[in-house]
Amino acid sequence: MTSTLAIGDFSRATFLSVRMLRHYHELGLLEPVDVDADSGYRRYAPEQIVTAQVIRRFRDLDMPLEDIRAVLDASDVETRNRVIANHLARLESSLAQTQQTVASVRSLLDRPQDSSVTIEHRHVAATPAALITDIVDTAHVVAWFRGAMGEVAATLSAKGISPAGPVGGIFEPELLNEGEGRVTIFLPCDPLPQPVGRVSTDVIPPAELAIMVHLGSNTEVDRTYGALAAYVTKHALAVDGPIREYYLVGPSDTPDESLWQTEIGWPIFQTRLKP
Repeated sequence: MTSTLAIGDFSRATFLSVRMLRHYHELGLLEPVDVDADSGYRRYAPEQIVTAQVIRRFRDLDMPLEDIRAVLDASDVETRNRVIANHLARLESSLAQTQQTVASVRSLLDRPQDSSVTIEHRHVAATPAALITDIVDTAHVVAWFRGAMGEVAATLSAKGISPAGPVGGIFEPELLNEGEGRVTIFLPCDPLPQPVGRVSTDVIPPAELAIMVHLGSNTEVDRTYGALAAYVTKHALAVDGPIREYYLVGPSDTPDESLWQTEIGWPIFQTRLKP
């Protein structure tokens, strides 16, 4: 067929490898106009060059193949543009995250360790609280945590009970060590509400903690964790136990992440805190 291109020529014309063209054919994304029944050899129409170029550019933008299919199969411009706009929005979000990570790396290189940090030793008394606890994996812990935080706060509000302190979180070591572990979100209160749904009540046990305040979002919270770990190790204070976090200012207080304040508490020996 003189009006069609052999797969090799089509590959050179579109900068898509023969292997990729075969893959797109198998997926039904870019089907050749003719396939030899005996040899299986594929041939493409010149008009398909533009379609192939569109596919390649979208793949350069990391658009998923199913989204590319939706663009190519769109019955109207509005549907096509909506798919493209959604992907561009994801790219912009990813770019912002990349820029934030680059800034964080530069900060680490410029200031590998901040010697001016303030770390406090604190005894935390046993605290009656409303809480939600569950086994969570690291991939979903942020979403789970925000949902649980809102649910506990809403439960107290519905009962007309005022919190007796900031929202707190308890993270068992397995969460980071193994990628999955027990997480508890709690809100101190008195009186305690009757359990409702996922919300139960308990007394958060006392603890001896080395505490450092983390300012801003959780993007660089690992630096606060690192500073605390280095401190308790240097002073031989470390003991086994869960990390605690207390959210002094958080998403429920302001959408401005730069204003968030979180106390990170690392468990330490009680005897070390005595004069």
